[in-house]
Amino acid sequence: MNAFEYVRATDHRSAIDAATRPAAPARFLAGGTNLIDLMREGVEQPRLLVDITRLPLATIEERPGGGIRIGAMVRNSHLASHPIVRAQFPLLSHAILNGASAQLRNMATTGGNLMQRTRCYYFYDTATHCNKREPGSGCDALDGFNRIHAILGASSQCIATHPSDMCVALAALDATVNIEGPTGARAVPFADFHRLPGETPDVDTNLLHGELITSVDLPGSSAGLRSAYRKVRDRASYAFALVSVAAAMRIADGRIGDLRLALGGVAHKPWRDVAAERTLLGAAPTPDAFARAADAELAPAVPQAHNGFKIVLAKRTIVAVLSELAGVDGGAA
Repeated sequence: MNAFEYVRATDHRSAIDAATRPAAPARFLAGGTNLIDLMREGVEQPRLLVDITRLPLATIEERPGGGIRIGAMVRNSHLASHPIVRAQFPLLSHAILNGASAQLRNMATTGGNLMQRTRCYYFYDTATHCNKREPGSGCDALDGFNRIHAILGASSQCIATHPSDMCVALAALDATVNIEGPTGARAVPFADFHRLPGETPDVDTNLLHGELITSVDLPGSSAGLRSAYRKVRDRASYAFALVSVAAAMRIADGRIGDLRLALGGVAHKPWRDVAAERTLLGAAPTPDAFARAADAELAPAVPQAHNGFKIVLAKRTIVAVLSELAGVDGGAA
């Protein structure tokens, strides 16, 4: 591990000021469950760590209209077990409990979860070529073993996938990310927070230099929906998703009146299923309708040599989850 400077921030402004010092590149340190691993492996080499664990960002507050605000330092275990989250946003609780181990959930934070980097084998192996780790070096995953890699939104520069379960739920629930930085505060819709790789796969998010995540808002419009999170993986625990589906639905008068759908394990960012949602809004909730929506969503998918199975797996999982929510027999994923 390379030498670095450590600073403990006492408030938002001191954290932001430290992160924008000339000594950058700097990283904010919260739970450290991903960052410390990356530093140990030589993938991340910050010159400055700004410890934000003492900042007052660890509360969950009710908001007008039935929404909630989740502080960036709220631990995953606390968030998953919070009574309001379990009652009004169970999709988020279920997604968190499907990720990592209890020990990691006790350390990992809301803001840190948003900032997780990919679990691509080649990204973690500094002996390989990786445009995300070293821009312009190439992508060994393209011609390598790419079973876990992206089928949607990838580019010729990177086919890595986003690893978070929690973020898939936040994408489906129309979350908003609240940020403070050198020029003030701003709010970013969750769909715009993470980036697809394009020509700059090393840039994971749309955070600007020195900006700090302070909280995440869930709107009241997402509260109380019937929801489900299903994670398909190689083993029952401690494994990243091959495909995951986060879905929330409201049926009125035999028609789908509200639908929120997102996929994990298939793209460089949590993938909001806009095409599927448009296909199903106002439709009768039948397995055939769900299958057509899944076909529409996966139509742009581009498989690699070893992950073509993900297209069929994603379609079947979408149909199975939506059928479960609608109370119809859609078969097993």
